[in-house]
Amino acid sequence: MQNEYDVVVIGGGPAGLAAAIKSKELGMRVLLIENREFIGGIPIQCVHPGFGLHYFREDLTGTEFIYRFIEKFMEMDIEHYTNAHVLEIIPHSYRHKILKVVTEKGLLDIMTKTVIYATGARERHMFEIGVTGHRVAGIFTAGEAQTMMDIYGIMPGKEIVIVGSGDVGLIMARRFVLEGAHVKAVIELMPYPGGLTRNVVQCLEDFGIPLYLSHAVTRVEGKKRVERVIITKVDENLKPVPGTEEELECDTVVLAAGLVPYLKVIEKAGVIIDPATRGPVVNSYLETSVPGIFVAGNALVINDLVDYVVEQGEEAAVGAYEFVKNGGLPAMKWKKLVKGRNIRLAVPHYVSDAKDVMIYARVAKPEENVILRFPEIGKKMKLPFVKPSEMIRIKLRKADIAKAGDKITMEVVPNE
Repeated sequence: MQNEYDVVVIGGGPAGLAAAIKSKELGMRVLLIENREFIGGIPIQCVHPGFGLHYFREDLTGTEFIYRFIEKFMEMDIEHYTNAHVLEIIPHSYRHKILKVVTEKGLLDIMTKTVIYATGARERHMFEIGVTGHRVAGIFTAGEAQTMMDIYGIMPGKEIVIVGSGDVGLIMARRFVLEGAHVKAVIELMPYPGGLTRNVVQCLEDFGIPLYLSHAVTRVEGKKRVERVIITKVDENLKPVPGTEEELECDTVVLAAGLVPYLKVIEKAGVIIDPATRGPVVNSYLETSVPGIFVAGNALVINDLVDYVVEQGEEAAVGAYEFVKNGGLPAMKWKKLVKGRNIRLAVPHYVSDAKDVMIYARVAKPEENVILRFPEIGKKMKLPFVKPSEMIRIKLRKADIAKAGDKITMEVVPNE
């Protein structure tokens, strides 16, 4: 292997594989670094369907979806390390970055012109969501439970309570029932589900699994293993309501309380973080505040669909190509994407009229019969409903972006 590249992709999941393949197709020298023993990322353990509906126009399982990318990656003979860990990214000059990488061959210094950061997200743990109690056996994140069941064939438990209604938790609720376990309940803090509507219907309603909205698990109890959880109603400020405590006996607690972008390495490189997404601030090429470092997938923003993750990986590769070709992105006037009424988050944060750009956004609260609009450019769209759990994805044309001044506001307003 050589030690100088046009682009180094960190992460071998859907975003990373898509970025590496696209970069290679664009003629760049590519290296991919993955910290697990195999490439493919989370879809490897997803035996359920629902993948590829947008990208391939087919309904595939996670494994079917990702193997199409793995096969193409291998056919293109793209250089890669597995069981490798990036310790640090050091911006050496405007055009070069040095990566300190631990591999099976030892510590390597790798020179690259650009980095595409596609490390995905981590799951929130019980102490982040305010669950107290005993540290006993039988507490898993939804991803851990999925790995145990679908990769290693191990059943985590028989009497299950799921904390949080994120998509992985909903899918695992169905998976537990299909494997013969009893899911006592799914407990959701908010007054609305955290996952896609199709998953609420297909995974809970179709299997008769109770969903407790506006409830919190306040305590886990047990001696050697989980024996019960205490659940409590919460008020409009998400505070427990005294006197509403209820016990649910169970032997397993599965945490599905959402994901957080995994940014440990690029945070040290000095990228600016958006508190709303908890991912980096990026422009329409998905470049961060550090020139030459691009980001894609769940490391950028938590996505609903793997199709969006792949789309972002390819977009980051195009950005890296433009950077390498021109010695940096061409000078352009950046316009800030401003979050207006009922918009909780939106990426990218800065756009320009140099290219069309795909906007990914989430609302702060559910509403029906609304208009999504961009007042400065006169663009609007009627929507029957919006939900925080379902991402809004909309393309802005460069001709429309050119109409705006220094900013473009995105907002959701009632359709009156």
